[in-house]
Amino acid sequence: MDADDFPTPEEPVDAITPEELRRRIEDGKEVTILDTRASGDFEEWHIEGESVEIENVPYFEFLDGVDEELLEDVPVGEPVVVLCAKGGASEYVAGTLAEEGREVVHLEDGMNGWASIYESVEVENYDGPGTLVQYQRPSSGCLGYMVYDDDEAAVIDPLQAFTDRYLDDAADLGVELTYAFDTHIHADHVSGVRALDEEGVTGVIPEEAVDRGVTYADELQTAADGDTFEVGEVTIETLYTPGHTSGMTSYLVGESFLATGDGLFVESVARPDLEEGDDGAPDAARQLYETLQERVLELPDDVIVGGAHTSDAAEPAADGTYTAPLGDLREEMDPLTYDEAEFVETVLEDMPPRPANYEDIIATNLGQRETDEEEAFTLELGPNNCAASQGSMTSD
Repeated sequence: MDADDFPTPEEPVDAITPEELRRRIEDGKEVTILDTRASGDFEEWHIEGESVEIENVPYFEFLDGVDEELLEDVPVGEPVVVLCAKGGASEYVAGTLAEEGREVVHLEDGMNGWASIYESVEVENYDGPGTLVQYQRPSSGCLGYMVYDDDEAAVIDPLQAFTDRYLDDAADLGVELTYAFDTHIHADHVSGVRALDEEGVTGVIPEEAVDRGVTYADELQTAADGDTFEVGEVTIETLYTPGHTSGMTSYLVGESFLATGDGLFVESVARPDLEEGDDGAPDAARQLYETLQERVLELPDDVIVGGAHTSDAAEPAADGTYTAPLGDLREEMDPLTYDEAEFVETVLEDMPPRPANYEDIIATNLGQRETDEEEAFTLELGPNNCAASQGSMTSD
């Protein structure tokens, strides 16, 4: 059933915005959720958090009325947040529960609304020229960055679905968005580099990624190891860091911040199987080990690290960003101290399921298929799963 097909409940039900729900979860307030999507959709992707209690009862079980047995499956909260995919089914279910005396609200626009949250937080420990902000998409864990100085700005790992957001943010700051960088051919989100390039921003992709079959390489600028780009007084240096993919490339911003893409996260290291599959994963893991030991860990301890994704296992820094000094990661992430054999064994033993729709997303990012912003948004629904482990690799 489409959202518009559900009758308006006789009992009025208040809505909660996705932004308000996120604030409650971030503040550690107890949140009780009734997810009314199909069980398969729920298992693949749902809202999580330390203070979240969530149950899944598909909406169609409420279509023939509510009996005592069904009510026993519905959690009790003050209130219960009822959600679905787009908001129509949840309003209907919440109404039926309100008629039974339950305290309920429904999530405005459902999980699509949750996936629309895209916030920017300043990286306060950044010590280079200009200002650096981290974009956060809690529904998928996708992270991106904007650095701006004087009258110029650049974004790193933008999403196609939020193309207008970057342009609007730059306009609000009174700066011109001059560059859009990709760290690699992403498997979990549709890149916004080409869309921004079409808007007059110079799109930049790693030179080492071109050999994977990028069809549009001649239309954009490429970044080779050691290349530099200027944004106001900020120098962005290209650092080739293969392992997660053969073309994985990091960007050292203002000699103070390393945008590592999917090579190194604050809670884990990269998974190595999304380009060549299981057969190629051991070789990629060995390449990742070499990259981390000989390239990344050679940087100063006070360089701030920020990946292109985060997970529920990650702890935010004091400023609310998912960043950490390299020295802290060196001390706290045990795999960074392993020898090669132990490292490879560790990253291969606990890999999560591959990202949803990753084959279509890779093909899109290679230019082998086309998509618009609406389809890009849909393809990205669900967790990113680009880390090598399902839990944190850092010690307390």
